[in-house]
Amino acid sequence: MKIESYEIHILRELAKEYAEVAALDIHQESIKRMRDNNDLKPGRPPVLIDEVPWHEMDIDGQLINQCQNDFARNMETFFRKKLFQWKYFPGDMVVENFFPISKSIHSTGYMPEVKENVAITDAANNIISHQYIDQLKTEADLEKLTIPHIINDRDTDKKNLEMARDILGDILPAKLRGFYLYYAPWDQIPRLRGVSNVFYDMMDRPEFTHEIIQRFTEIQASIMEQYEEQGLLDYDLADLHCTPPYTSDLPAKDYDGGKVRLKDIWIRSMAQMFSSISPAQHEEFDLQYSKPLFEKCGLVYYGCCEPLDNKIDLLRKIPNMRKIGVSPWSDQEKCAEQMGGDYVFARKSNPASVAVKTNPDEIRKDIKETVEICLKYGCPYEFVLKDISTVSYRPENLIVWERTVREVLDSYY
Repeated sequence: MKIESYEIHILRELAKEYAEVAALDIHQESIKRMRDNNDLKPGRPPVLIDEVPWHEMDIDGQLINQCQNDFARNMETFFRKKLFQWKYFPGDMVVENFFPISKSIHSTGYMPEVKENVAITDAANNIISHQYIDQLKTEADLEKLTIPHIINDRDTDKKNLEMARDILGDILPAKLRGFYLYYAPWDQIPRLRGVSNVFYDMMDRPEFTHEIIQRFTEIQASIMEQYEEQGLLDYDLADLHCTPPYTSDLPAKDYDGGKVRLKDIWIRSMAQMFSSISPAQHEEFDLQYSKPLFEKCGLVYYGCCEPLDNKIDLLRKIPNMRKIGVSPWSDQEKCAEQMGGDYVFARKSNPASVAVKTNPDEIRKDIKETVEICLKYGCPYEFVLKDISTVSYRPENLIVWERTVREVLDSYY
């Protein structure tokens, strides 16, 4: 299906609005704030909102797509979401002055297709309940985990870039973007086994569990090498899975402007299902395997929804650790006391606070607690509201949250 003239008109009008926003000086101010924060220079913390339930967010049809062509529709969606967020709940979002196109890759895959039963309460929501079927019961089943072969489809990259430039031309440049590294084996393994089976086998069959994570480690090492070799990595990205990656320390000092290497980029990792296991087991079944992968990269951001307040000493053993996630279930003071000014205190605000109806008083109390703790211990810190599975079809929940956080920070800085 070709791109029709009416679709080009829609995209160019949206691109004009986007370009006006992208030209604002405030974005460079936000980038500097984020860079200073990631360089461990405490100041006013960045505030970001990500993983938005867009199917619940529309106001007056502003998010309704009008294009039919797949390429045009994807471009339209990008512009509409960015403009909508900038208008209603921007936080410190950075609107880049180009249209990004992710490099196209093909992979043979590394694990079997997930088998599961699901329970759905809202057909429009991609957040659903899963009951996973165990596909790694025996030693023989480990043969299902294979080293993938990854290919950069340069012809598709060229085609997509040309299409975008033909549409946007004189309004907004288009730019190919590479990837950061996101490694979460303990998000993937339960999808092949079920959470209970994993936990039982850590106790009953630890050797088998070690074999599984060792296989995942080998797979990830190969993926990282292939991405580096094919020039698929990128250090100059505005987002590292819901956190700002700007820093003066990347790329590495000897970077010559050519192919981006592993040591020029961040790696993001976590072990969310390890929330309830001991530090010793966390080290045994995750960190001892991940550490050699981390050491290949420039900087490390570890942690997501799992509380890490009793595991900071383990993360200190990783020399290029720079940012540590502080989830809603962490003891903030314990984290801050241990981290001090050595790491970025990446505070995950609780998405439950916007799930039904946002209470500004509760938000103020929560944000003030974080601010005062981080000021007390000299922590560079950030606020990220993410994992927002629902706002109960009340877009105003995010609007109120963002406005309230800004008001609180204005009283301190």
